Amino acid sequence: MPRVASRRLPPVAAVSALAVLAAAPALSEGIGLPPDDTVSARMEVFNSQVPGSVYALQPWLNAQELTAADGTVYRLTSLNPHVNSWFVLDVDTPDGRRTSYHLENADREIWQASLSEEGGAPALRIEDDLGDVILCTPWDGELAEAQATGLPYAPVCEWSMFLRNPVQGNRTTREAVSDFLRDNIVFGDSLVNLIKGAFYEDAFMVSSEELETEAEVSGVELLGTALLSRTPVMRPAMGFDLIGAEAGMQAGSWYEVDGAPGIFASVMQPGMIAQSVFDVQGANWLDGVESGADVYLVAFDMSQFELGYELGTDHPNLGWSSRPSHRHRAAGPDGFSRPDPLVLNGTLSPSLVEDVAATFTGGFKRDHGAWRFGDYATFNYGHHYGFVQQGVTLSRLWPNLATLYVTLDGEVRMETWTEAHQQVLPDLVMARQNGVPLIIDGVPGDRVTSWGGGNWSGSAEANLRTLRAGACMRTIGDRPFLIYAYFSSGTPSAMARTFQAYECDYAMLLDMNSQELTYMALYLHEGDEIEARHLVSGMADVDVRGSRGTRIPRFVSAPDNRDFFYLVRRN
Repeated sequence: MPRVASRRLPPVAAVSALAVLAAAPALSEGIGLPPDDTVSARMEVFNSQVPGSVYALQPWLNAQELTAADGTVYRLTSLNPHVNSWFVLDVDTPDGRRTSYHLENADREIWQASLSEEGGAPALRIEDDLGDVILCTPWDGELAEAQATGLPYAPVCEWSMFLRNPVQGNRTTREAVSDFLRDNIVFGDSLVNLIKGAFYEDAFMVSSEELETEAEVSGVELLGTALLSRTPVMRPAMGFDLIGAEAGMQAGSWYEVDGAPGIFASVMQPGMIAQSVFDVQGANWLDGVESGADVYLVAFDMSQFELGYELGTDHPNLGWSSRPSHRHRAAGPDGFSRPDPLVLNGTLSPSLVEDVAATFTGGFKRDHGAWRFGDYATFNYGHHYGFVQQGVTLSRLWPNLATLYVTLDGEVRMETWTEAHQQVLPDLVMARQNGVPLIIDGVPGDRVTSWGGGNWSGSAEANLRTLRAGACMRTIGDRPFLIYAYFSSGTPSAMARTFQAYECDYAMLLDMNSQELTYMALYLHEGDEIEARHLVSGMADVDVRGSRGTRIPRFVSAPDNRDFFYLVRRN
């Protein structure tokens, strides 16, 4: 993702010595790829039953090592030179102590990092795409200073790198109580489900009034209109200003968000869907509640945006889900339960803040992200949902699961992962799996009607109707659109029919049951200020308040315990 933010950000006072030197062509490539035979051997470990560590999931990992005159060993490891984003710096002192630092490239397409002795002693060598070079020795005090800031991202080496610091993610009272029950009370998960069944089912259901009007409200030409049998004008409680929607929104039509080019909004109710959509088999009938429940949709023209993904401080974690009984004895499905020495901090990188356009929450927590019932519970250790961040696999991607992913060329794809997708791994920048498809090739997926077989979750009584969020991809000509949808009260069948009516190619579930877990916000930029506009007003309550009482945008300025997707404008 081309960025120049790292050049615009102000340098901090550096404790280490810094020098800008003429470029040395022999070193301009940073850390390269390991030999092919090394990658092949590592792929065998990657595909084994229990890889055993986070490093064992990185076939393209490569490292450089230098020893100082006093015997201190410095090792810089690129977790994936293809992507050139995440590094681990190990400092081994002569007395046998090791200190590890997780570094993130401030701009992976500008900066190349390596170790060098050009200055007569080990140093980090950071070269940009113009040939300028920074030599820095952050272990001489700058890293300690960066750790002491407590910032999720602390700049080092003239803002070319960030030290990722461990931080505590923001949690609302509701989620803190839920986590406490699960962690401390026997059968806590059942108790939490009871709470969801009693308080969450239909709690966020909205039904907009229909207005009497003769004025025709046109949609956005390219997206057209959804396949509906009736298209009344509605007044949804949406938190965006829309161009041309002063008198209301015509159901199924699209409206551009004011001040946010390339972002569009629509509203409908599943009961308005055309009969031709229902005539396609693959989904259950819709009851009266979900038929009249508002669905809010936001479309992003992906020719104008790049999609990224960040794990939360706590979720989804790397250990076992309590659901599947088919498991081995190691700490998690991949053989480990912690990301050490990597740091997951649930916050957008500072180098992306000035271009961020939107964020929305990711998928299920790890405990919910695996099968308890059905055939998928009986093999692949219950099919724990996998995820990849910055080209680094934190949890393996399993065949059969719905996957949203991005490759090095910036292409955004959503499809069912297969064994053949292993050929995509060298180019994979990010990926998030969550269940099985709601829509595949434009029609409902084959597990939409199976509660256990689809791992759709719901209340303790297996009532599928609740607040849900999902996403789909739709390509019109050569223009891809990513569409986020908020269902105020719905089942997987209502979701599938809605995405089908909007002519999506592929769709998947994200998360559910509260506005915190279905959070979505757009960001309007005015000078140095960022104003968050939430899809629905209740989502603003999730944003933490600063010492002056002002709201701090979740994910963008406040670390969070949940994973999230983000969209930044292309330069």
